[in-house]
This record gives sequence, C-alpha cells and structure tokens, in this order.
Amino acid sequence: MNDMSNFSEKLNKYINYTEENLREYNVCTPENEAQKNLIEAMNYSLEAGGKRIRPVLVYAFCEALGGNIKTAKAPACAIEMIHTFSLIHDDLPAMDNDDFRRGKLSCHKAYGEAMAILAGDALSVLPYGIIAEDNRLSPEQKVKIISALAKATGKDGMIGGQVIDMENENRTDVDEDNLRNMYRCKTGQLIAVSCVMGCICAGASETVIGIAADYGFRLGLAFQIIDDILDVEGNPEEIGKPVGSDAEENKTTFVTLYGVEKAREIADEITNEALSCLDRIANSSFLRELTEKLLKRTK
Repeated sequence: MNDMSNFSEKLNKYINYTEENLREYNVCTPENEAQKNLIEAMNYSLEAGGKRIRPVLVYAFCEALGGNIKTAKAPACAIEMIHTFSLIHDDLPAMDNDDFRRGKLSCHKAYGEAMAILAGDALSVLPYGIIAEDNRLSPEQKVKIISALAKATGKDGMIGGQVIDMENENRTDVDEDNLRNMYRCKTGQLIAVSCVMGCICAGASETVIGIAADYGFRLGLAFQIIDDILDVEGNPEEIGKPVGSDAEENKTTFVTLYGVEKAREIADEITNEALSCLDRIANSSFLRELTEKLLKRTK
C-alpha cells in the first residue's frame, strides 16, 4: 500500500469514527422526548458534514504519540461540538447572517433563530459533560482537557476572536498584526487545543504538548488565510456557501491587505513553519500529509 493510500485510509478511519461517535453522544430517548426538536436541530448541524479537521487532529496526535484513539473519543467529539456551536451562532442574522452552511440551510433557516441559538448553547456545554463522564480518561487527563478546552473556547479564545472579528468590520485601520491576533483566537485556538488534547490522551510530556500547540496555531493561521482566498476564488458548490461574503461585510483579510498571490505566499510560509514543528513529533507522516493538503484545499 502506498503512502497516499495509507493517508486516505487513516483519514477516513478518523472521520468515520467521529461520525459514529457524534451520533452516539446526542440521541433522543423517552426521557428527553420533550426536547426532541432541540436534539434534532443540534444533530442537523453536527451531521452537516465538513472536513472534521479538529477531531482528526485529536486522533492523529494521540496515535502518533502511541495512544489509543478510543481514549481520544470524547475529546474528539467535544471539539467538533464546540466548532459546530460556533458555526450555528456565526450564521445568525446578528453575526454573519449566512443562509447556507456546507451546502445546506443554516440552522436558523431550518429551525428558526430561537432554536438555533439554543442548539448552539446546548452544543457549547455538552462537550464538558461527555469528557467528565468518559471512563477511558484519568481524572488528571479530564481536568487538563476540560481546562484547555474552556480556555480555547472562551473570552481569550474562539469567542474572543469572534468579538475582534465583529469589531474589525467598523474599523479602517486593521493591519496584519491585528489579523494574526484575531485568527489566532478565532481559528487557531480550537485547532491548537485539538492537537493538545490528542497529546494529553496519549500521556505526552508538557514539552511535546507545547510543540503540538505551536504547530496548531500555525496550522490555524494558514487555514484561515486559505479561507480568505477561497472567499474570493472558491467555487460556491465546493465550499458550501456563497463567495464574496467578506467583501460584503467590509472585512479586512489577508487578501484585501496583500492580494491573492501574496496571501498564498504567506500561507505557504506559515505552513512550512507548522511542518517544522512536526520535526520533533514522532510518527508524524500522516500529520505532514494533512498539513500540506490543507494548504492546497479548494473547499
């Protein structure tokens, strides 16, 4: 089997495992029948597809460092739930006002604004419960994972990044330093904590955890710059939403600052920095392939 087949097989294994487990963690039962519509709205967005990059990173780091992906089951699903909650809320009229997500109606278009808000709220807290109740993780691992995830999600993480993003729409002085900080919070924190949680699941040292976080922040920045480019050049059918939304919302991006060609050069440079971090991670061939594919993605 060649390297490409190995990569595809492992990627599909991680994605399929995520899909199976997401369904297991959020089911309608006789006890919660009264909340059926809420659970349906949560699953509508959870099962909308996507690249599942964050849970894949949890599993990939766990296995690269000698861990068992079953140990990473709850943290991997937790990060996808957090990510999905952020997308539901981002799409709301009060935020980005997007009618489509991943080629489907946004949650608020399918279930109404109030239910979408509540579905996002529910997905923001469910992750901590499934980690706390997992019987494969030690108490010490649970505390470290919950602490890292909370920090990456809250005011100093993804939610704080969204605030910076919103406030930047009313500014004309947004520069590269501002953008890097915003992307580090809004996108980089969840990607970095995915890598960190995989390390914790494998019982890695603090040194290795730090290297994984550095890799994740660089990957997150490159990932977001490619998103900026796809908002200009992407195919709406491939990316699952209309292009040009950044310009409509008066957002400053790496593309508006430097143009597409320069933005690609910066993304390539940051990707190489991420790859350099992997020099100190054992068995990182899958992670290297994933990193390069994310740079070249078209959706």
